[in-house]
Amino acid sequence: MEFLGFTVDVATLTTSAIVLITRLALAILIFVVGLWLAKKAVSVAHKVMLKGHLNDTVASFLGRLLYGVLLVVVTLAALSKVGVQTTSVVAILGGAAVAIGLSLKDQLSNFAAGIMIVTFRPFVSGDYVQINSFTGTVTEITLVNTHLTTTNNHDIIIPNNSISTSAVINYSSLPNRRVDITVGIGYDADIKVAKEVMLKLARDNPLAFTDPEPIVRVTNLGDNSVDLTLNVWTTNADWWSMQCELLEQFKEALDDEQIEIPFPQRSVHVKGLDHMINQMGESQKLPMTKS
Repeated sequence: MEFLGFTVDVATLTTSAIVLITRLALAILIFVVGLWLAKKAVSVAHKVMLKGHLNDTVASFLGRLLYGVLLVVVTLAALSKVGVQTTSVVAILGGAAVAIGLSLKDQLSNFAAGIMIVTFRPFVSGDYVQINSFTGTVTEITLVNTHLTTTNNHDIIIPNNSISTSAVINYSSLPNRRVDITVGIGYDADIKVAKEVMLKLARDNPLAFTDPEPIVRVTNLGDNSVDLTLNVWTTNADWWSMQCELLEQFKEALDDEQIEIPFPQRSVHVKGLDHMINQMGESQKLPMTKS
């Protein structure tokens, strides 16, 4: 058969078309089934990791990483059935990865830091932490950043690389926590009475531990006050409530005992104020004249 001056072999063309369609259909089938199997494999792996007492954050992180790897494998397998040379594709992907790595080096640094965080677990979702100058509850740890929710419901997003190079205070990692309250009293006040008042209120508080027992010490002789510091232990969950209760009770009890809590005071001297007052007094003494 001739077409536009060219000889066309219909049988060969038909065979080639059937082979191409078959390969394309097989490639699509491999891709669809491969994606389904990848999702199932990630789901099974996630459950296995959870049964192995692995943290949910770590399990989700590794699950997403596994899905990405399987997606690349399935895509290459599908392309190979169409006739694409996968070695060249891998080489292209490698070159693209280098270029992307150079342009996204900060994000890759965050990614590496995220792996370190979920591996060594300095904190997990739900922990109350301080990172740099930010304090809040960890709500999510992603591949490149960590989300904190503050007590006034602000969402703080911190890059993981910044976390890996900073000191992290985890207030939730241990079950118990110590409350430290410092109260300044006047130098003329009775220290023993003030200490007894603070100790009694701490011991009577139902949230306070009896072992170790509360203790009050003189911690500083300041310019205006003698500082007494109470150390009392409680659970992490009750730390804030007990601290607020004791602060209010200390103020009321010390007032009842006539023990003053000093506060800074300043005397302001205005230069020439006496001269101004004298001039004002003299002007008021001048006789009134009629015009």
